[in-house]
Amino acid sequence: MLRLKFKNICFILIGSAIFSFGLVHFNIQNHLGEGGFTGITLLLLFLFDWDPGVMNIVLNVPVLIIGWRMLGRSTFFYSLIGIFAVSLFLWVFQIYTFDIGLQNDMTLAALFAGVFVGVGLGIIFRYGGTTGGIDIIARLIHKYWGWSMGRAMFLFDAAVIFTSIITYLNYIQGMYTLVAVFIAARVIDFIQEGAYAARGATIISEKSEAISARIMEEMDRGVTVLQGKGSYTGKRRDVLYCVVGKNEIVRLKTVIDSIDPHAFVAMSTVHDVLGEGFTLDENKNPLHE
Repeated sequence: MLRLKFKNICFILIGSAIFSFGLVHFNIQNHLGEGGFTGITLLLLFLFDWDPGVMNIVLNVPVLIIGWRMLGRSTFFYSLIGIFAVSLFLWVFQIYTFDIGLQNDMTLAALFAGVFVGVGLGIIFRYGGTTGGIDIIARLIHKYWGWSMGRAMFLFDAAVIFTSIITYLNYIQGMYTLVAVFIAARVIDFIQEGAYAARGATIISEKSEAISARIMEEMDRGVTVLQGKGSYTGKRRDVLYCVVGKNEIVRLKTVIDSIDPHAFVAMSTVHDVLGEGFTLDENKNPLHE
């Protein structure tokens, strides 16, 4: 059965509004291009004065219908919502717009273009939607020609940006467009991975039981005990793994050092932590609605 979540739809609408606002007030106002199908809509706008909202539907919906089996039913409908929402907000913001006046400061224009596009797309992706277009084309190319999706998307984006540069962008606008695209990609990754980054600790010690007990007692964090074997010594030893918040790293190191100063500890960044102690309480209820 198709189960669309109201929360996801709301955030996809919010993401579409942010994306469209940035596109109109930073990309279009300052003659900056973009990659993917969005870049094609801007190309058609500046060359032929074709409405980007209409072209967004014309370009994306047919491709979405062709590749809907690859997305799944829920993602397909979330993507439809996102595509039509982007077109609607593009139409609204082109009517009710205001001049931000960054034409003399293209650095700020590129930065804000990247941030708004990145935040908008990141929210849409995070809540199950896509913007159609290049994502689906990349999947089709991967399926039938064996190219990696990253390679296909990079080549498509590069072709769109290059075409924009040789048609309506001068080389300075082209360079600022590359800056905006780079920033947008980093922001999308940040939102996709989660703004909250915890730390995962792998601990190897002869006093693993004492360390595990102290972590659970003093820090109220769970510890997983894994079975390990030293490659050189051949000895079997318990390996502890636990996840703590960034503000608890010093406390964790202090606990470990007080028991075994010679313990081997490897810390790694953990994105988007779910579960008890982070998103659920001890009764498995959500900490934040």
